[in-house]
Amino acid sequence: MRSYFSVFALVLVGLPSFAQETSSVRYLANEGVLVTHNDTSILIDPLFQNSYNTYQMVPDDVRDAIFAGKGEFAGVDAVFVSHHHGDHFSAVDMLRLLRSQTNTKLYAPVQAVAAMREISTPDDESSFDRITGLDLEYGDLPVQIETANLLIEAAYIPHSGWPTARTEIQNISFRITLADNSTVLHMGDADARIVHFEADEEYWKERTIDLALPPYWFFSSDDGVEILEARMDVRYTIGVHAPAELSNRASIPDEYTGTELFTQPGEGRRFVGSQ
Repeated sequence: MRSYFSVFALVLVGLPSFAQETSSVRYLANEGVLVTHNDTSILIDPLFQNSYNTYQMVPDDVRDAIFAGKGEFAGVDAVFVSHHHGDHFSAVDMLRLLRSQTNTKLYAPVQAVAAMREISTPDDESSFDRITGLDLEYGDLPVQIETANLLIEAAYIPHSGWPTARTEIQNISFRITLADNSTVLHMGDADARIVHFEADEEYWKERTIDLALPPYWFFSSDDGVEILEARMDVRYTIGVHAPAELSNRASIPDEYTGTELFTQPGEGRRFVGSQ
C-alpha cells in the first residue's frame, strides 16, 4: 500500500511549475487540509474520529505523522477548527496534538475549547495557554488576529441546515493569509445562502482569496455559486466534505461537472499567492 506522502508527491510532480513562489494544499480527508507556504504551515479540521458512515477518515499513518510532527507536519504553526462536530473535531485528539507539539497554536470555537476543558488535566494548562477560543454568534462582525506569520480572520456563518437545524453550532469560516503571501478561505460546514454574506459585503470583498475551500454543496446551489463567483474575489476553488462514495469519479453527479473536488486523501495542489 502506497503511503500518503508518496501519493501526494506524485500529484505535485505532475503539476505545472510557476515563476512565482507557490503555496501548497494537501487533502487529509473530509474537510481536513494542510496548507503550506515556505516555512509557514497550518492544519484545518485535521483530527476527527467519526465518519458518520458517510465521509472518509484521515489515514492512520497520516494521523501518526501529525501527532509526531514528522515530514510535512513538522513545525506546524497553527491548527484551526471550524466547528465542534465529530467529523471535524476530536477533543481527545486535539489535546494529544497540543501535548506533543508544544509550539503549535490552536484557534477554535469556544464550544470546541469547552469540550477539551472537560477532559483536560492540570498538566494541560500550558496547552490551553496556546489556545484562542472564538465566541462568535450570528450577526457578529468578523474578528482579526495577527501573528508573526499569519493574518487570521474569522467570521460566523451558520451551519448548513439554517434556520431550522444545527443553529446551536458555532461554525467559523476562517480566512487565513500565510506569510503575507497566500490567502486561504475554509468555510467549515457553512450554509449556502446569500443572506449570510450580505451584512459584511465589504469584508468578503476586501481581500483576494487565492484558494477557497467551500463545502461541496455550494456548487449545487445558485446562492452558493453566486457567493463564490460574485460576492468574493476568489482565484481558485476546490470543494471539500464530499461523501466517500464520490471518491469514485464515475459516481460524481452531473451537477458537479466542471467543478473541482477533493475526493482522495493524499491528493494536493499548488497555487500562487496574490497578497
